[in-house]
Amino acid sequence: MLCAGIAVEDFIFRVERFPEPGAKVQAAALIATPGGCAANAAVAVARLGGEARFAGPIGTDEASERFLSGLTRSGVDVSGIVRVDGGSISVSGIFIDRVGEKMVATRRGEKLAEARPADAAALVADVEVVMADNRFPDFVHPILEAARRRAIPAILDGDRASTPDDALFAIASHVIFSSEALRATTGRDDLAAGLGVIAERARGFLAVTNGPDAVLWCEGPRVERMPVFAVAAVDTLGAGDTFHGAFALALAEGQAPLAAMRFAAAAAALKCTRFGGISGTPGREEVETLLAAGNLGLK
Repeated sequence: MLCAGIAVEDFIFRVERFPEPGAKVQAAALIATPGGCAANAAVAVARLGGEARFAGPIGTDEASERFLSGLTRSGVDVSGIVRVDGGSISVSGIFIDRVGEKMVATRRGEKLAEARPADAAALVADVEVVMADNRFPDFVHPILEAARRRAIPAILDGDRASTPDDALFAIASHVIFSSEALRATTGRDDLAAGLGVIAERARGFLAVTNGPDAVLWCEGPRVERMPVFAVAAVDTLGAGDTFHGAFALALAEGQAPLAAMRFAAAAAALKCTRFGGISGTPGREEVETLLAAGNLGLK
């Protein structure tokens, strides 16, 4: 499958508590890892036994080089990357406290907004599913269009606040929002009502994840609820990206959307039980074991 979108380098610190202004705290652990919605989803796919390719703009700075090396070590095909001379990717410093809450500071990348895929049709020619985030909408637009022309699933991660008439919503076959992005995009606090706003313009499956609460989804006018797995969260960073990657992989394997969401929810729940952002994504056997437990632990 192809994952397209933003690239980030994450530096993740594990702390007992967040530092107060002007104070210092001791970090118990530090992990440097590739990040960004689509890149994280690609790593999750690889960890879960799928074949993933990443497409997105990166620069020529040291952070871009480290990102490229890290993604390659994770087993992700990086042939879809576009190098922008003089550009830089985003870099995030992330603090995770003892209850799994996060504090994030990001230096935004530069000179990447104008990048475009060289040949979108070629990127999707040999894949079964496309998953794209909306952080670089002009980059992923032709990729989603190419997937639509091939009549393969084209999943959009609605991670960034947009507008209800965003063209990407009408192209994608599946749109899955974070609760924050859906509320900001539609102006509706009620998530079901927010899905209704997007359903007027989208062409297919819609869903919204909501942390430890149920996933809401619809394929038509009726909004349904899917419980998620209750876990003791250690680090929620990358959980949504794991959900998107696992959902896309399950679709590629022929699972129906509801079964794919349950698979994705299990993978995301397990990711939350370990520190390290996307490096904490579980393997396939762990997810299958949790699913085999039936409704135990469902919330």
